[in-house]
Amino acid sequence: MKAPNRDLLVLVKHARNNEEAMEKELAQLNKLLISVETQDTFATVYEAIDCNKFRVYNDPWKIMKLISSGEPAFVFLNNKN
Repeated sequence: MKAPNRDLLVLVKHARNNEEAMEKELAQLNKLLISVETQDTFATVYEAIDCNKFRVYNDPWKIMKLISSGEPAFVFLNNKN
């Protein structure tokens, strides 16, 4: 499996001199990130604040619709965490 083209900063003590261990660690991390970085997860953990209409949207479908329509003025994404 080819590793995705992304920049990751990984700090580990046990794989400093062992290249195979580092490759295994990065492969597991990439597999984890691919399963987590989805549109459904993104829309679940964010809410959209529309200052034009004075509304807060929690519906994932509405959030993805706002994002895909471009960047309207005064619409912000807020992380629920």
